[in-house]
Amino acid sequence: MARTNLLGLDLTQMEAFFTEIGEKPFRARQVMKWIHQYRVVDFDEMTNLSKSLRQTLADKTTLELPEVLQEHISTDGTRKWVMRLSGGNAIETVYIPEGERGTLCVSSQVGCALACTFCSTAQQGFNRNLTASEIIGQLWLANEYLGKDPKGKRMVTNVVMMGMGEPLANYNNVVSAMNLMLDDLAYGISWRRVTLSTSGMVPMIDKLKQDCHVSLAISLHAANDALRDEIIPLNKKYPIAELLAACKRYVEGAQQKRHITVEYVLLAGINDSEQDARDLMRVLKGLPTKINLIPFNPFPGTDYRCSAKPVIKRFKEQLLDGGFVATVRKTRGDDIVAACGQLAGEVQDKTKRTQRLNTQEAAAV
Repeated sequence: MARTNLLGLDLTQMEAFFTEIGEKPFRARQVMKWIHQYRVVDFDEMTNLSKSLRQTLADKTTLELPEVLQEHISTDGTRKWVMRLSGGNAIETVYIPEGERGTLCVSSQVGCALACTFCSTAQQGFNRNLTASEIIGQLWLANEYLGKDPKGKRMVTNVVMMGMGEPLANYNNVVSAMNLMLDDLAYGISWRRVTLSTSGMVPMIDKLKQDCHVSLAISLHAANDALRDEIIPLNKKYPIAELLAACKRYVEGAQQKRHITVEYVLLAGINDSEQDARDLMRVLKGLPTKINLIPFNPFPGTDYRCSAKPVIKRFKEQLLDGGFVATVRKTRGDDIVAACGQLAGEVQDKTKRTQRLNTQEAAAV
């Protein structure tokens, strides 16, 4: 029988496991602290457990982590880890330090099936969803590699589910992992500092509001359906009006004030005109937002170009003049191919997307 990987179990699941093996539920709390706070993966070192329980855990469970194959460190302090998973695939995880903040960009899938045209991950095709243990394992390993700063502060203060894959397409595993990020017995990160980014899976946004209290970001990138259909094919199923209506539902009725982060990659001559800015303000009117303008980061094979700096500046100023909160994301880690939209990993593509793209390119020559 396959052993249960305790690494990916949230508190509810962990308590259910210990009840199933005839132990008191409080054992779940003890083991969660050992795994996630003390980063102990050897049951023999869990000294407040009886020897018999430690042996039972050794026989019936495992604490299996992804394997770090490579670590790349940028000149700006950004770090990228390439992690190998079972089955021969590899994913990428990025740590971005800035002042008192340390943000970890976590992957949720091996590749991505959504085929967004501006994203390097999407060009790799799709293999499978990550398990909850593979998702939370990225945070575990980042903490292990980074340790604490000399003042004892933790290095990872924020987590963004913005790495490889569409998080809401791997809903159950992502929610279990985020529950661990939020749990004081594990990582104790505030919900304001855990952000999930989606390309617009509307039904799952509604479900997320009920199941897991985190910040929400939407990968918008266009203010009209015709253009967004080209950039993000998922828009054909869930067009902009439906997506933004779901966003309004997500923030309505919350006890704490919420806003939606709107991600907008600026593509030269595609979505960066003055009219594009006006259209963006029009569709976002009435929704509490923070607009994050993202300079496009090139990758091999793309025809897109980044908007010129004066164009980005003008676009931002238009939004500010219109009463919106808008910032331009700093490009970090591009010298180690770790910037937004550049993550690729090593994907054994089950969708055959890479093969089709190569065939199309050959036919065009």
